[in-house]
Amino acid sequence: MLKIVVGNKKYSSWSLRPWLVLKQTGAPFEEIVVPLDMPDTAANIRKYSPSGRVPALIDGDLTVWDSLAISEYLHEKFPGKGLWPQDTARRARARSIAAEMHSGFANLRNDCSMKIVSQQPYKPLRAETQADVDRVVAIWDDCLRVHGGPFLFGGRPGIADCMYAPVVSRFRTYSIPVAGAAKAYCDAVWGWPVLQEWVAAARAETLVAKLHED
Repeated sequence: MLKIVVGNKKYSSWSLRPWLVLKQTGAPFEEIVVPLDMPDTAANIRKYSPSGRVPALIDGDLTVWDSLAISEYLHEKFPGKGLWPQDTARRARARSIAAEMHSGFANLRNDCSMKIVSQQPYKPLRAETQADVDRVVAIWDDCLRVHGGPFLFGGRPGIADCMYAPVVSRFRTYSIPVAGAAKAYCDAVWGWPVLQEWVAAARAETLVAKLHED
């Protein structure tokens, strides 16, 4: 059986991404949650992942780490699940926006860390962070205009949506306003049953990670 090693569901955006992809495959899996910001966190993660970071996917003797690498592996392992679009051009576009999420938006990450069960009043963002928000919304608007929604590449969520799901949660946590197609997209992703399964588990967590809360 597949195993996925993740951090606390309240805080670990990078764990959420491949967890959602794995849920999309329908395959049974075992989940290992490593509490973050504890004295033994690094040692516990290294029991599973050579990178010393979550997430990690374990498939027999093989360990795959990094959210995007795990997602690509699952696409290859379950080719019939439509995790990437079937059309070559759409697939290239989906990979491009997923990679942009993977490598970019540092200001948004730093200023609006994931606290998926929290909701705070809106406060004006730094110009650099607002620029990240504007770019995310532009990506969403373009995909939804071309492919019709409710998800980025049509009627069902894929890896691209999994990569942006934590951003949807950040927009909600920090009450960042969006409108039109982007608002409809946020509602669709937030209402996604598998995401709500993660949120319910996050609400049940008792650990408060001081570093993440601060």
